[in-house]
Amino acid sequence: MSPKPITRNTLFYGDNLTILREYIPTESVDLIYLDPPFNSNRSYNVLFKDESGLVSEAQLTAFDDTWHWGKTAESAYYDLITNAPIEISKLIGAMREFIGENQMMAYLVMMTIRLVELHRVLKPTGSLYLHCDPTASHYLKLLLDTIFGFENYRNEIVWKRTSSHSDAKKFAKISDTIFYYTKSNQYTWNDQRLDYDQSYIDKYYSNVDINGRRYTYADLTKPKGSIGYFYDILGCKPPPNGWRMPEETAQKWLSEGKIDIPPTGKTPRYKRYVDELKGVVVSNIWSDIPPVNSQAKDYLGYPTQKPLELLERIIQASSKPGDVVLDPFSGCGTAIAAAQRTGRNWIGIDITHLAIAMHKSRLKGMFDLEPSKDYDVIGEPEDITAARQLARDDRYQFEWWALSLVKAKPVGGEQGSKEGRKGRDRGIDGIITFVDETEKRPKNAIVQVKSGKVTSGYIRDLIGTVENQKAAFGIFITLEEPTPDMVTEAVKAGYYSSSLWQQKYPKIQILTIEALLNGATVQMPPTNIGAFKQAPRTSKDEEKQGKLGI
Repeated sequence: MSPKPITRNTLFYGDNLTILREYIPTESVDLIYLDPPFNSNRSYNVLFKDESGLVSEAQLTAFDDTWHWGKTAESAYYDLITNAPIEISKLIGAMREFIGENQMMAYLVMMTIRLVELHRVLKPTGSLYLHCDPTASHYLKLLLDTIFGFENYRNEIVWKRTSSHSDAKKFAKISDTIFYYTKSNQYTWNDQRLDYDQSYIDKYYSNVDINGRRYTYADLTKPKGSIGYFYDILGCKPPPNGWRMPEETAQKWLSEGKIDIPPTGKTPRYKRYVDELKGVVVSNIWSDIPPVNSQAKDYLGYPTQKPLELLERIIQASSKPGDVVLDPFSGCGTAIAAAQRTGRNWIGIDITHLAIAMHKSRLKGMFDLEPSKDYDVIGEPEDITAARQLARDDRYQFEWWALSLVKAKPVGGEQGSKEGRKGRDRGIDGIITFVDETEKRPKNAIVQVKSGKVTSGYIRDLIGTVENQKAAFGIFITLEEPTPDMVTEAVKAGYYSSSLWQQKYPKIQILTIEALLNGATVQMPPTNIGAFKQAPRTSKDEEKQGKLGI
């Protein structure tokens, strides 16, 4: 049974393979961008080391850039062998025989089974951009050639993501690869151009007319070896090869003042104005988009965050306003933000609640969008029973999800990993940063999350942490109902007074998961600047929103 059409922008939490199969209809997506995880920092040789049976699948994290050969990879491999088109089955079988059972092969199997689904959901006019590094790019291109057809390979984009390091012991690795494929030879394409450098304009467009317009002189003669047009221009005889344009075109240019004899010349030439240039066509070497660093205005603290400009270029080149953009490994949501800002519709998928929380914070910060009201979120707990199940399944995922309910930045968790790093958080699970003074100095609220039995001792510990960290107040999120003693301890902590808003807020606030699901919120100044370092706000004239037209 085919999935029902998606009618709103949607974030999905879960395994993208399952979501693609169960939720995304065939030929419903216009553009796919994916930046799948891969452990580029590991030794190339280690990736090929046989590890069959040595690693338990239960010990693996959901998303920490490492893939191992185990039950999941074996199951996906046999799914491809038995169900995929014959060309794909033959290729993946040959790869296993050549590469062996190791991390590299597990990664390729994982990618293959997902690329097959991504090809299915792509419209005939659609495009796919796969972002990777050179560690596995040669294998991925073989897979893409087989799944999409080598005739639908359009280009290999090289993005210069960093500058060369002076201490590099060999040729410095400073680029990523982005493979560009289409589903057919009829696809959406919009030329992307860059402005000319001012030094180029100053050098080659040094002439200025009476209106202040810069121009240069261009040759009007026909290139040698070709037959030209023969007629007089401004009293000048045609050159031996003739003019390059017919006489009616020359008369039009003359009437527009675009043909002239230079003061130092004798032959009519064409006046090419710089303000009429369309710009330089973007090549497949992208060195003009810098990486996101800690000082960038849209830096969110996510280790694999890509620049917004990078995704906007891809989206603007291969889609139209109102088209549907899909990112099946959506990370911190850059593709989603770029799609929203350029007037496209979007679908994002990720396997960690941390990523979904970042998506929600970014959409709120940049576009003032709220989940459920402005877009859907599928896969998160919607009631207390589902919340309890998540806590039983994975306490770190539960913690990240709970923190997202109050828009708090996770602390002590490893971004991109299912594992946490407890013992290093000093009793702090999350932070809410806000501004509450006219001098705009930031203040913090400390958040703790508990999924098990709770006692008043936890509240006393939170009070001590708030005092030690000089925080404004503390928030205690609990899955279980607080005891009367906990409530008493919280009340005894007193209030935080806002100098800017002339209002008092409870110094310690206890919020249950059930209350948060029913709409409860943190009592705090309304100048909250976001759970993560907030992305720059997009103005209405930058954003064109529309409903999904799948």
